[in-house]
Amino acid sequence: MSKLDVNRREFLKIAAATSAALAVPNLAQSAVSSKMIGIQVGAISFIDEGTERVLDILQERACVNTLFLAVFTYGRGIAGRQIPGYPLPDHGKQEYDLNYHGGNFATPHPQYYKNTVIKPAHAPDHGDLDILAEVLPAAKKRGLKVICWMEDVFRPDLPNIDKVQERDLYGRNMETLCVNNPDYLNFFTGLVEDFARSYDIDGIMWGSERQGALSDSLGATHDTPPIDPGNVTCFCEFCQKKAKERGINPERAKQGFLELEKFVRAARSGKRPSDGYYVQFWRILLRYPELAAWEMLFTDSLRETYAALYKTVKTAKPAVPVGWHIWHNTSFNPIYRAEQDWQELSKYSDFIKVVMYNNCGGERMALYVDNLGSTLFGDLTKQQFTEFNNEVMGFKERGYDQIPYTGLSADYVTQETKRALAGVAGTKTQIWAGLDVDIPTEAPNSKRTRQSVKDAVTAALSAGAPGVILSRKYSEMRLANLSGAGDAIRELKLSS
Repeated sequence: MSKLDVNRREFLKIAAATSAALAVPNLAQSAVSSKMIGIQVGAISFIDEGTERVLDILQERACVNTLFLAVFTYGRGIAGRQIPGYPLPDHGKQEYDLNYHGGNFATPHPQYYKNTVIKPAHAPDHGDLDILAEVLPAAKKRGLKVICWMEDVFRPDLPNIDKVQERDLYGRNMETLCVNNPDYLNFFTGLVEDFARSYDIDGIMWGSERQGALSDSLGATHDTPPIDPGNVTCFCEFCQKKAKERGINPERAKQGFLELEKFVRAARSGKRPSDGYYVQFWRILLRYPELAAWEMLFTDSLRETYAALYKTVKTAKPAVPVGWHIWHNTSFNPIYRAEQDWQELSKYSDFIKVVMYNNCGGERMALYVDNLGSTLFGDLTKQQFTEFNNEVMGFKERGYDQIPYTGLSADYVTQETKRALAGVAGTKTQIWAGLDVDIPTEAPNSKRTRQSVKDAVTAALSAGAPGVILSRKYSEMRLANLSGAGDAIRELKLSS
């Protein structure tokens, strides 16, 4: 039995406490909605608009009963105001926070970070403000739950961060941190223990939007530009040591990735192999099966991180639910989808937020097709690849030339919800649908409307989701579109 396992008595105790916390909302919450209606919101919104005013808006317009409060990140996706360059919403301060820094928006307690070189720094953006101390009392008075929301996004200029960064194929430091570095794991176990023990919170959600080196090398993501195939990770001492323990030869893996790098660079420059792109990829993979093994090395290591965070929180406070934000790439990349084994994840998940952002999903799917359609599926036209991927992923969506401008349909939300629910059937794990409200898209592409938000929320809840999470952050949402969520809740008669 691994050190991450809990014995049967501990498990039953944890499961009972957590089920009660998830399934029996307090009376104030029950009066609002019979489902979990959540929204991701950062500290800046409460500062700009006032705590009580923000809570009024969220409850009145969207029937929100759960706040996913961004308490730790150095990224701009879930914290800060609107990303500079995109239109500001119709609320909050009408200016960009160009000096955004990020960090821990609550109060770090040093005793939980003794075994890591990563400093538990308080975010300097808002002085000494502790956003949990500010929001928790006001939320509790209203019967609102508060879940700590954090992600593993760091700045490259932090003290000691270079000691924890991933190493690429050539040994160079990358900005992402290594999941197999003890300082990484010790920092995040310390962070979740700090939140669980120091505050009267109602849950913890953690996210890591990353995948293994094989998928990254091929460009199997909607990120633009896709990662350079020479920058794939991780090949640090900790990953190589773990690989050897699993019977994987690191040198063989490196050689395979060097060959894959040549293939990808040639493919992106339009140099078609004599047997085609798809066959040439398989020729490399069959010659170097270590490529797939290295991909799974990362996947298993991330799962071990989930399990460690789960155990840490349950040891500190068993009744606090713990769950994960699962990246949108699960809708595009079949390899990444295969790695998100819901039955496996359910062993250490009280809930899973499955991203099914249908409005920005059209733009993202087209970018994914652009990326992978220039490497592995370069033998197909963009339209052919889109049709193929839709069949593989179980979608009935429009073609490549249309989806950026239309987004994905509400039926996509329905299908993704049903798929995820089937995946956790028979487990304790709840599926909460992550739905986008005004995540920025490029100028000509699909934009949210009040009706499309209503349709997405209706689709998820009608398909059986026990909850939805309005994403990515309140500070980029337009108020009318936020009201679309409330329209759906009321029409479904889920609120009083």
